[in-house]
Amino acid sequence: MLKRPRRLRSSAAIRELVAEVRLSPENLMLPLFLREGLVQPKPIEGMYSVLQHSPETFLQELDRALAVGIKSVMVFAVPEKRDGTGSEACNSEGVLSRAIRSARAHVGDKLVLVADLCLDEFTDHGHCGVLDKRGEVDNDETVKHYQEMAIVLADAGADLLGTSGMMDGQVQAIREALDAAGFINVGILAYAAKYASSFYGPFRNAVESKLQTDRKTYQQDWRNVVEALREIQLDLDQGADIVMVKPAMSYLDVVRAAAEISDVPVAAYQVSGEYSMIEAAASLGHLDRKHAILETLHSIRRAGATIICSYFAIEAATWLGEKK
Repeated sequence: MLKRPRRLRSSAAIRELVAEVRLSPENLMLPLFLREGLVQPKPIEGMYSVLQHSPETFLQELDRALAVGIKSVMVFAVPEKRDGTGSEACNSEGVLSRAIRSARAHVGDKLVLVADLCLDEFTDHGHCGVLDKRGEVDNDETVKHYQEMAIVLADAGADLLGTSGMMDGQVQAIREALDAAGFINVGILAYAAKYASSFYGPFRNAVESKLQTDRKTYQQDWRNVVEALREIQLDLDQGADIVMVKPAMSYLDVVRAAAEISDVPVAAYQVSGEYSMIEAAASLGHLDRKHAILETLHSIRRAGATIICSYFAIEAATWLGEKK
């Protein structure tokens, strides 16, 4: 007998009925950049409509996110002062701590506040850690700074800490520091599979990175998946509450593999270069922008991510809300 799978594609209503993957605003996490010293928001080179925010517009973006049903934001901060150890990251009155504190006061518990826990925005060399005498990232000394930063951000009101530095043992060390300080309910969103990708370029403009070399000694080789799964398992064993794959679109196989082994939620980050590729192609008329955005987000969800961090979050959530 002839099989006719096209029957289940014959109308929009039928296609919606049998859709295997659902995406909702609650799946989306909005990344935001707060720049110390700004009075007005500032465009970011290579990132189209994404902005560095002032304190006022930062809070306005939180309101916009809530209005379309988004439940989580990832907060990045760009300080005015940097040094070799990223000391401002551990300053309880620093720009990131102030951002988390003001966000918590503004939205209460309506939004999950995720604070980026890394030193790259705060160091004058742009690396994610402290350098030793040879100019290499000192893993264990860096982890000590992460512990201090974790307590500061937890005290400011963060719900989750996005541990993005890719240092060995960072999740366990941060978990121990949080628990010892009484922050047992502050979770860890571990960047468990973070690749040394070329797709981070526009992000480095967003945080005004001073990096002159690369991060290949601590971020993962983009040729490897077994390595990523090993890192994910290590983070799970050390107490990660959520594990993340970054980037997303070029690593959907890793997202799927992560979902198959993880007993905690899997997140994926549609990074700045992936965002900008779509914007660039759409601006030249090479693709339908809205459909491309929704297609890529659904593909990340289909691969197994339950949380998708994306610069398209507000627009996508708006469109998804219009379908209801």
